[in-house]
Amino acid sequence: MNQSPLPTQANAAAAATAPAGLAARAAALVAERPTLALTGILALLVLITGLVEPNYLSVSGARNTLLQAAPLGILAGAQTILMLTGGIDLSVTMIATGSAYVAANQSAEGAVIAIVLGIVVGLVVGSANGVGVSVFRVNPLIMTLAMSGILLGLFTAWAQTILQGSTQMGPFIKLIGGGSFLGNRIPYSVVVWALIAGGLIWLLRRTGWGRLLYAIGDNEIAVRLAGVRVWQVRITAYIAAGVLGSIGGILLGGRTGAVDLQLANAFLLPSVAAAVIGGTSIFGGVGGYAGTILGALILSVLNSMLTFLNVGQAIQQVVYGSIVLALAWGYAGLTRRA
Repeated sequence: MNQSPLPTQANAAAAATAPAGLAARAAALVAERPTLALTGILALLVLITGLVEPNYLSVSGARNTLLQAAPLGILAGAQTILMLTGGIDLSVTMIATGSAYVAANQSAEGAVIAIVLGIVVGLVVGSANGVGVSVFRVNPLIMTLAMSGILLGLFTAWAQTILQGSTQMGPFIKLIGGGSFLGNRIPYSVVVWALIAGGLIWLLRRTGWGRLLYAIGDNEIAVRLAGVRVWQVRITAYIAAGVLGSIGGILLGGRTGAVDLQLANAFLLPSVAAAVIGGTSIFGGVGGYAGTILGALILSVLNSMLTFLNVGQAIQQVVYGSIVLALAWGYAGLTRRA
C-alpha cells in the first residue's frame, strides 16, 4: 500500500510558511520598536564605514560625524514638526543660509546681536510661511518652494547692497559651530543640538501643543470641530520650524567659518530624509523627534562612507532622494492597507 502524501505536503507547507512567519515577526518587532531597528542600522553603518576607512573608528571620526549631524539634526527637527501636521518646509535651507549670512554680516556688532538678527530671519520667514499655509490656504509645497525662491532673490540682491560686507563668522560662532571641548572630543554644536532635542522631545510628548500637532496631522477636520483654532497652531509650527532653520544655519556657518548663498542647499533632501527614516510620516500624525535624531546620525555616517568611497555630491543626492521615495511608497502602502 502506498503511503499517504499528506504528511509530506504538510511538511512542505510548514517549511514554506516558516520564512514568512519569521519575516512577519521581524516586521512586527520593527513596528513595535523602531528605535531599536534604527540603532541597529546605525551600528551596522558605522562598522561598514570603519571597514572602508579604519581611521573612522576613532575619536576624530566620531567628532567629524557629530559636527555634520548637529546642523542636519536641527534642520530635520524643523521638518519633523511640520510633517507631523501634514506639512513640509522646502525653504528651510534658504532660511538657514539667510540667517547665517545675516549673522556673518553683523559679526562686527558682537555675537549676541549677530545671532539674534540671524534668528529674526527665521521668525519672519516662518511667520510668512505659516500665514500663507494656514490663513490663505496655500499648499505647503507651493508656499515654501516659492518662499525659497523669494529668499534666494532677495539675498542675492541684498548681498550687493544692504548686506554688503563681511561673510566671515565671528570667533564665538565659529567656536560654537566648529569647536570642541574635553580634549577636542565633543563638539559644542552637539551640546546645542542636545538642548534643542531635549526641548523638542518634551514639547512633542508632554505638552498640549505637541498633542495638537499630532491630532491635526491625523484628522484636521475633527480637531477643528472640537473648537481648536487650527490656523494658529499651524502658524506656531512654521515659526518654530523657521527658528530651528536659523539655528541650524548659524551652526553650519560657524562650522565652515564663512558663508555664501549656497551654504545649506545640500541639506534640503537630507533634512526630509532624516525625518522620514526616523519614522515620521509625510502624511502627518505619526512620528517623533527621537527617531529623527537617529535618522540624522544614520545619514551623517552614510555621508562619511560615501565620501570615503569618493562618491560625489550628485550621487549622494540621488541616494537621499531614493530613500525618501522608497519610504514614502512604504508609508503609502501601509496607509492603503489600514
